[in-house]
Parts: sequence; structure tokens; C-alpha cells
Amino acid sequence: MAIEIVDVTGLGREKQKRQVIMNTRKMHAWEHYLAEPGDGTDMHCHPGDQTFICLEGECTMHFPDGGKAILTPGVVALIEGGSFYQLENTNDGPSVLMGTRTGPNGANQHVNFETREDVRAPGRREDHVLGAGD
Repeated sequence: MAIEIVDVTGLGREKQKRQVIMNTRKMHAWEHYLAEPGDGTDMHCHPGDQTFICLEGECTMHFPDGGKAILTPGVVALIEGGSFYQLENTNDGPSVLMGTRTGPNGANQHVNFETREDVRAPGRREDHVLGAGD
């Protein structure tokens, strides 16, 4: 379909997990549902440029240098490919974000900060989302 309208916040509440909502050869988009306070991801990066917009709740982005940024509804993070970050739900309930990234989802890599390995590589467990599932 050339145009599709998606209620990302509603989908997040309904599915209660991360879900790809658009996947083309040039980009993909997903909703990110972090159910409980403390749910989040490992410290990681992706090679493609991406965005995150907070739709509901509060999410803190942590950076390797100890810095952080707090995303609240309407706040957008613009992330250059190769930049490491970690997401953490710092709300007292669920947080819903929408992300977009260059390239198709199948070509995406999730590079762990400590190991510098792609956790999505064949034969590897996809344990990069902590708490809410993937």
C-alpha cells in the first residue's frame, strides 16, 4: 500500500512489544513498547541513520560517555548511524516510541557496545530488548 495510516500509540498498547510497522527498500519504521519502568535495551548502535519520537510516557537515552537525554511526548531524537545509545523506560507506566531507520529491516544490524558484534547475525540470540520482548 502506498499510504497507510497507523495509530502507533494504540498499536503499542494493543501489541505490548516492538513491532515493525513499515518496511521498504529505503527505510523501515517500528513502534517500541516498553511496558515497565526499567525496561529497555542494551547499549548499542545501528549503521543506518534513525529517529525516535516519544509518543507516550518517558524514555531516557543513555550514552557511553555517561550523558543522557530524556524523551517525553513530542520529543524527537535524531541519531546518526554508528552512534551508541541505550533506551530505558523511566516512566511510572508504559512508554511508547516510534522509530524510523534507513534501509529495510532485514538489512539492519544491532551492534552491541561491549562485544561490537551484531546480535541479529545468524545464529545469535536477539536479546537486545530487555523486559517487553521483541
